[in-house]
Amino acid sequence: MAFEELKSDLMEAEADMRSYLKHSEEYIELKIFQVFMKSVASLAQTLLVGATVFLALLLLSFAAAFGLGQLLQNTFHGFLMVGGFYVLVALLCYLFRNRLNGPLLRRFSEFYFD
Repeated sequence: MAFEELKSDLMEAEADMRSYLKHSEEYIELKIFQVFMKSVASLAQTLLVGATVFLALLLLSFAAAFGLGQLLQNTFHGFLMVGGFYVLVALLCYLFRNRLNGPLLRRFSEFYFD
């Protein structure tokens, strides 16, 4: 009798373990899907906003270059000044690139570990 009870308990434990593993696998699949979809949505939003900001910045840059050109009475100098400004901004971004890593890591770790 004792062996029958032990065999029954072991069979129940095996069934419970299989059920646990199956549910854990399903949870992991859902978690991966959630992280992937958040990443895709974030990427799409970033691309949309980035493209809009890029176009606005392009048009504003042309306006500033032509405005400075009229002010200086030399369009070339206006475009040169706007280009120099962007070179300065790019240089500052390069110099402070390490300070951007921390906030980026925090932001994306929220997606993954949330």
